Amino acid sequence: MSDDPDSKPSPKPVSEPQPKRGLPNVVVRFLTAGVGIPILLWMLYLAPAWVFALTAGAAAAIGASELAGMTLKGQRVLQTWMVVSTAAFALALVFVSEAEVLGACALAVVVAGALSILVRPDPLESAAGRMGWLIAAPFYIGGCVGAIAKTHQLDSGGSWVVLSMALAWMSDTGGYFAGKAFGRHKLYEKISPKKTIEGSIGGLLSIVAFALAMRFTVLPELPTVHAVVLALVAGATGQAGDLCVSVIKRSTGVKDSGFIIPGHGGLLDRIDALLFTASVTWIYARFVLSVDATIPALPWAGA
Repeated sequence: MSDDPDSKPSPKPVSEPQPKRGLPNVVVRFLTAGVGIPILLWMLYLAPAWVFALTAGAAAAIGASELAGMTLKGQRVLQTWMVVSTAAFALALVFVSEAEVLGACALAVVVAGALSILVRPDPLESAAGRMGWLIAAPFYIGGCVGAIAKTHQLDSGGSWVVLSMALAWMSDTGGYFAGKAFGRHKLYEKISPKKTIEGSIGGLLSIVAFALAMRFTVLPELPTVHAVVLALVAGATGQAGDLCVSVIKRSTGVKDSGFIIPGHGGLLDRIDALLFTASVTWIYARFVLSVDATIPALPWAGA
């Protein structure tokens, strides 16, 4: 201690903030893919069919929770109802074949979704929007995630799901590189400023090539002309689905829908296009090509 009574203790040196350490995002993405892809292929080709079906129900619940977090902020009761109703509708779509039962489920979603807003009406000026999401979410998330599982129920279902995934993700990848090389004209600047018309076309061309490759390898039941048509229709619809989720995120002020997938953000960030490509793929294969399908039986449901 200093003998001078007027002396003041010298200030402690301020340490420089240390940069956050961690793996680069691209490494995290590759690690996530390295773990996720083998599990996905196991479910698609080796596991009992009900495993993928139940996984779709869980994915619907996760997607609904992310959507609820964006559109029903601070409304825990309503968020819970959105998750439950979405997962239930997805599982009904996957395991129920009777049209009358599915129609009853759809009516129940509408009625219950509308009535649930009476539980938490405040703030009243935005109640109509919340009611709309409570009705729409089970059809949007539950129905489209259910379509992924329905695609798996087709004959050669694993390959049909891989095709629907490629129509979403290869379009995104091909569009990125085509846009970087040739992009000049904005596709939809107000919603997604970086996307270009040239990138969109490049993405579609890349998935046409991939669809033809699958037609001549693992999906011989997919005729050549239909492979091209399906790739173009599903690919364009998937690109629009990507923009739809961008609208939701921009209008609710969020960058990512969630953080459940390391290096990728939320589940909806990764399946925004897949929700639509899988829906189109299932509809096309089932009702245009008349591909047979089998609903899986749960092991505890009996014979």
